Amino acid sequence: MFELEYRGGNCVVLTSKNVAMVIDPKLSLVGLKDIKTSDEIELATESRFRVENSDARIIIDCPGEYEVGDFTIRGVAAARHIDSDQQEKLSTIYRITCGDVRMAIVGNIDPKLDDEQLEAIGVVDMLVLPVGGGGYTLDATSAATIVRQIEPKAIVPVHFAESGVTYEVPQDPVDPFIKELGAPLEQVAKLKVKSAGSLPAVMTVIQVARS
Repeated sequence: MFELEYRGGNCVVLTSKNVAMVIDPKLSLVGLKDIKTSDEIELATESRFRVENSDARIIIDCPGEYEVGDFTIRGVAAARHIDSDQQEKLSTIYRITCGDVRMAIVGNIDPKLDDEQLEAIGVVDMLVLPVGGGGYTLDATSAATIVRQIEPKAIVPVHFAESGVTYEVPQDPVDPFIKELGAPLEQVAKLKVKSAGSLPAVMTVIQVARS
């Protein structure tokens, strides 16, 4: 069992019984306050999204296999949306397992996932991914394409236009993504996941309010 909170930008916090994980905590890049990661797992989809807290339990910002507390983590290299084919892959997609729940965390990546990446991500129950576009990150169409490739039960959209958040590049609101995907919508203040069986039976967008 774990809880998922949305903090703005690409940042979500996963809290299990024994440890918390903060994904992309450097919120000062979007006009918010950076999140402290004392005794927590600090996970970054790009190195620039780290806060590099010396008190963090562990800082992960690259591909590899990790096991920390209740979480098993696999990092998969990915090209960023803004990079050319010749550049080094500077983003990391994460497959995270907690109990029987399998989750994928996607950052600002190129939407063209290859067979090797899809195999490494594998079957997942939940997918967290940016949807705001603007030539900076995945837009509604490319995000929906990735969702259809991965086929999760629950999709948590992040990195979209909302009050109080100032992005480096203007972002679209979440609505175009919801419309593009055409899946049912649930809106929650905080997402509590008891097990894979507790997730929706059909593909559903779960919009988590920013806390």
